[in-house]
Amino acid sequence: MATLLYRLGRTAFRKRHLVVAIWLIALVALGSAALALRGPTASNFSIPGTESQEALDLLQEQFPQASGASGTIVIAAPEGEQLTTAEGQSAVLAVVVEANELPGVVGALDPFQTGSVSQDGRYALVTVQFAEQGDEVTAEQREAYEAVGAPARDAGYQVAHGGEVMNTEPHVGSQEAIGVAIALVVLIVTFGSLVAAGMTMLNALIGVGAGMAGLFALSSVVSLTSTAPVLALMLGLAVGIDYSLFITSRHRQNLLEGFEPEEAAARAVGTAGSAVVFAGVTVVIALAGLSIVGIPFLTVMGLAAAGTVSVAVLVAITLQPALLGYAGRRVLPRGKRAAQQTVESAEPATNGVEKESFGFRWARLLVKLRIPVILVGVVGLGALAVPAADMRIALPDASTAPVGSSERTAADLTTAGFGPGFNGRLLMVVSADSAEDTTAAAAQVTGVVQGVDGVLVVTPPQPSQDGRTAILAVVPSTGPTDVETEDLVERIRSEIAVLGLAPGNDDGPAEVSLTGATAVGIDVSDKLSDALPIYLLLVVGLSILLLMLVFRSILVPVKAAAGFLLTVGATFGITVAVFQWGWLSGLVGLDSAGPLVSFLPILLIGILFGLAMDYEVFLVSRMREDFVHGDTATQATINGMGHGARVVTAAALIMSAVFGGFVLLDDPVIKSMGFALAIGVLIDAFVVRMTIVSAVMSLLGDAGWWLPSFLRRVLPNVDIEGEQLRLRLAAERDAQLVSAGAGAGRS
Repeated sequence: MATLLYRLGRTAFRKRHLVVAIWLIALVALGSAALALRGPTASNFSIPGTESQEALDLLQEQFPQASGASGTIVIAAPEGEQLTTAEGQSAVLAVVVEANELPGVVGALDPFQTGSVSQDGRYALVTVQFAEQGDEVTAEQREAYEAVGAPARDAGYQVAHGGEVMNTEPHVGSQEAIGVAIALVVLIVTFGSLVAAGMTMLNALIGVGAGMAGLFALSSVVSLTSTAPVLALMLGLAVGIDYSLFITSRHRQNLLEGFEPEEAAARAVGTAGSAVVFAGVTVVIALAGLSIVGIPFLTVMGLAAAGTVSVAVLVAITLQPALLGYAGRRVLPRGKRAAQQTVESAEPATNGVEKESFGFRWARLLVKLRIPVILVGVVGLGALAVPAADMRIALPDASTAPVGSSERTAADLTTAGFGPGFNGRLLMVVSADSAEDTTAAAAQVTGVVQGVDGVLVVTPPQPSQDGRTAILAVVPSTGPTDVETEDLVERIRSEIAVLGLAPGNDDGPAEVSLTGATAVGIDVSDKLSDALPIYLLLVVGLSILLLMLVFRSILVPVKAAAGFLLTVGATFGITVAVFQWGWLSGLVGLDSAGPLVSFLPILLIGILFGLAMDYEVFLVSRMREDFVHGDTATQATINGMGHGARVVTAAALIMSAVFGGFVLLDDPVIKSMGFALAIGVLIDAFVVRMTIVSAVMSLLGDAGWWLPSFLRRVLPNVDIEGEQLRLRLAAERDAQLVSAGAGAGRS
């Protein structure tokens, strides 16, 4: 592997004009394709095969007139007044008429006719039905919908617009630029050179630009959820900067050791590039592994992010050495360029000054205090993981939207006027072979469910055109994400099963399915919980095998996986404390605490595992390199930390800054993802990899690099540490010296 990448790096350095031209052409072509072919993103998180989704599919089939997106306009009279007055009714009717005239609206219902007026007469709900699905509603239609009710608002009434039609894709703008700016500052401080920092950032931006353009170009044929592009951007940018950073850092080190720029770049790609490739493969395995859980939106999110990470790896090992060719020795700080002396030998000399850096001092301290360090680290991370035992997951609803947004205001007004249950009404779908059976089953279910504790009201059944399907709305007394509502869903489903009307019961006269926001959230969570053990087994198993192949060791991969468990436990604990319990939530701009989004745990596990293995590969590969080259296990651990601490510190700060930039977005789902990833990276890099791992490696000694003889024979040697490359280059140098000596003798 190292030899192949060495040749690739040398070729890219020499043919830099061609390499840069190819990437620029690819970027323009992909950008043009994205502009021409970009399709809409989806905001729903459905899972085929679940009871709630099958009910929704049946609704779309039997009630096509109501299969589009719905909206709810909430009208509230001023304090002490009512909408039941002549003036109030006139204002409400004007809103209904205006909503009916909107483009794409099938109809808007008068709340006085539907009974959607609060008991005190102060609040009213105007239901607006669109023809298109929420993802197909245009921005112009949504803006027109939000403009409805301006005259009523001018007259002193409060008008707020909610409903699924308000679900839009998260907007990524200036907030994320803050994370990129911080990353650039870290690069400048790390390298001490504007050229090196700017070149590394440019390389990463080209990579993420190409990856995102390719993703959007495919969005016309692949259904993307609204969070998939954000996740792809988040990961592509973070790993793109880090991968370029590692190669540039090794290139600079090679220059300081006396290599010519071309040889320095080639060796950097051969050694650090090998670590980049295997780290990237680990991340891709973790992300692509999300497809095994059988959840379409999660599969798309994982593959989209895996695609941008793959592009980041490819850019790092091809475009980066090409850009290094343009930079020459200017990647070094001016002082080091002036002080550098030419080294005639192709083999690097030992630099004693570098061993006085903080990384070496920290490594020696860890070796000296390894037992206390391991105990304190494990106990401390275990304590941080305690809140994770109380973790709740659900799908987001309007009650968690930012305060001041129209959908949040609509949800709050609905709660004030009608109760929290009206923000998450459940739907029972009754279907049978005949209209008579459907009518009888609907009446039976209505009587039973109305008596279930926690049900506020059950509306009369609404039949389909052929009468064989009917829908009944169930209004809970609690909100969509409340524990009591989740328990209510389970009780209703149990009662339906007792009646013999549960889905899949062929012996019953009818089938009754329960759906709605809470029911969908429960089904999504259950499906994800069932898939999580299989996912962990596959991803962790494959990654352990990959690391065993890379490091030719049994204990190193096992130790890496164990360290990851500490990381993910502490990350979950902190995220639950902030986003669910509300501790210090104001610091991240969170308006309302609540359950974590259903797919966050499995997504976080996949991403963090891949990123954790990144730092494992970057640090331990240098330890392995020095161990193979003759150092003792303890000295190799010190050298690995000493050489890698600065660059891994910079990489972790950069990645956490990029993820942290997404915390500034208003969307609570993206905010929680960015926060959890930023915290996870910091914990894994500084506490686990740069502290516990080094202490454990020194404790293991030579046993840490033990591999059974039969595995040593079976496993191919990928040469990530560049030992075979070094031997080959040394042999070529000796052959050149012999040839030169023979020529001098003949002359």
